[in-house]
Amino acid sequence: MQAHEKYNKILLVDDDIDLLEQNKIMLESKGFIVITAESGKEGFETFEKELPDAAIVDLIMEQHDSGFILCHKIKKTKHGKTMPLFMLTSATYDTGFKFSASTEEEKEWIKCDGILHKPVVVEDVIAKLENYD
Repeated sequence: MQAHEKYNKILLVDDDIDLLEQNKIMLESKGFIVITAESGKEGFETFEKELPDAAIVDLIMEQHDSGFILCHKIKKTKHGKTMPLFMLTSATYDTGFKFSASTEEEKEWIKCDGILHKPVVVEDVIAKLENYD
């Protein structure tokens, strides 16, 4: 089963409207249905209303920790516990420091299933979805 068949509806949350639209178009071109939100608050409201199959959340939005907070809130819900949730960051690009959510310690405080680095490569998104267990 291909990623877009299993995880058809993706929630994208990013306060950078240009990047949000660019990523939406890129994912839609691969067959995904994409719903968007422009803040942590709007992201959680949209998540509760739409119950997407997967979500990609920007790390830094209205506050430096908005993405962490939104991921934590989503993962605390019944639906959120069972769906892939990826954090999107430009921290590597901005700082040269690359972090992930691969060790048990990182997974303990980073409530997401993986990190995507900006600029988004659609094949990376598909690979992460296909490898989600």
